[in-house]
Amino acid sequence: MTNDLFAASATSATLAAALGAAGLLTALALLPAGWRRLQLSRAKHPSLAGHSRMAVRLARLMPRRSFGDDRFFRADDAPLEVSARRRASFEALSRTLTERHPKSIAATQALKPGLPDLQFTSSYRVPPAFSAVVQRSLPLGAVMTASDGHWLTDLDGERFIDLAGSYGVNLFGYDFYRRCIDEGAARVAALGPVLGVYHPLVERNSQRILAHAGMDQLSFHMSGTEAVMQAVRLARYHTGKTHLVRFCGAYHGWWDEAQPGPGNPLPAERTYTLRDMHARSLQVLRTRRDIACVLVNPLQALHPNRPAPGDGSLVDSSRRAGFDRQAYAAWLRELREVCTERGIALIFDEVFMGFRLGAGGAQAYFGVRADLVTYGKTLGGGLPVGVVCGRSAWMKRYREERPADICFARGTFNTHPYVMGAMSVFLDALEEPQWQERLAMQDQIQDARCAQLNAALEAEDLPLRAAHMSSVWTLYYLAPSRYNWMLQYFMRAQGLALSWVGTGRMIFSTEVSDEDFAEIQRRLLIAARAMRDGGWWHNAALPSNRAIKRRMLMETLGWAG
Repeated sequence: MTNDLFAASATSATLAAALGAAGLLTALALLPAGWRRLQLSRAKHPSLAGHSRMAVRLARLMPRRSFGDDRFFRADDAPLEVSARRRASFEALSRTLTERHPKSIAATQALKPGLPDLQFTSSYRVPPAFSAVVQRSLPLGAVMTASDGHWLTDLDGERFIDLAGSYGVNLFGYDFYRRCIDEGAARVAALGPVLGVYHPLVERNSQRILAHAGMDQLSFHMSGTEAVMQAVRLARYHTGKTHLVRFCGAYHGWWDEAQPGPGNPLPAERTYTLRDMHARSLQVLRTRRDIACVLVNPLQALHPNRPAPGDGSLVDSSRRAGFDRQAYAAWLRELREVCTERGIALIFDEVFMGFRLGAGGAQAYFGVRADLVTYGKTLGGGLPVGVVCGRSAWMKRYREERPADICFARGTFNTHPYVMGAMSVFLDALEEPQWQERLAMQDQIQDARCAQLNAALEAEDLPLRAAHMSSVWTLYYLAPSRYNWMLQYFMRAQGLALSWVGTGRMIFSTEVSDEDFAEIQRRLLIAARAMRDGGWWHNAALPSNRAIKRRMLMETLGWAG
């Protein structure tokens, strides 16, 4: 009996020791993984933009709160006198827009039931709580019939100065792209819209794009989003790794893995969203073994770690922007070094900025070489296109030694003859000294114009400022307010056409002269004065952005009227 007890006790002790050792080994094994996970968490931006899963959960829980007519004008508890001024200003603006553009508004309303895109942009042009009243009383016409230089004309014959820039396409002016399309069509007319073969222009176009990019090979696609998708796929194929890294706030098209967070119904399981321009992000790149590529959108240099600045999210005045070329170039050099160390593909997504920074794009502008570069927008000469350029080692889609191991990518409209024709005219111009000089002068020109506008705004004590990166501008606000999004409507009344994101993005072509800009500034100042005089920048009751956000939280929870 004693021997049995002794044996059992010994067995238990041995088992306990074994379990303890196993637990220790497990703990030790988990330590590196836990540490890497902690590093990843610390490399994320502390805002919701840096935590996509949390942002999605909150978005799904957030109820819709819509202001009625009275609360609409007193969302910041403004005095009755101020709300009365706002109401009078709003009603006058409504009359101006509806009486001036009846045909364009009617055509837009007729389109809306069958166009979800238009339904979405109309609903999210302003913060959701204000949207119902705005859509009813400040309808905008989205139908235009003609362009002339930087002017657009609507169905009512009213003319606007275009500040939307066709989302980045319009670099050299609409008349230039009309010529690209007309001359390009003539160059390929004998072949016509024959798909699946190559027009002779493809070779010359390819040679010139590769020379500008400093790359070996390229592939043509149908959109910028598709080009980025293929660049990421190639990086995964050649590295054998799974994850992509994007930086907080950056836009790389609307596909699932490049757009984690609200707007994407699926979790982006293979995407790391890290903090832009931060040492902790570099540490993640140095220590993780599952990263195939890093995506960089150069436009983020204008507003690092902040999403694209649309007025639909302009709930207070915390939006800021500013471009430091040297600081961003230093960051890109650090990224280049780490990616080279770790065998990670560094991808420059130049779909939006493209050749706005010069014929050599962001690589030449910042002095940093990428492994893969994507282009789109203006390169198509006014027609849709996407391009991936890269070094041969990254671009190959199959393995010689394993013929079944391929990286497939094709598209029916890739190298469409009419796109190739328009592109050839654009590339001809890009090689002309006059156009290269225009691009080279953009920083100097836009710096002077931005300083001029900001000085004028400051002189009139208007709480509005501009920032820019080359010919892409954004407006931001200095005084706490819940109504900054109203400025886009006052600008519209002054004949300034913005895209649906409003004052967050203004895109200038090289065709805009100093005289043209002076007229744009004159109209913008009139719009800003109307904002001020209408009481929209009154903020005594909620005197800080923190107070505004606290009030919004109370409204979301149903604790405020």
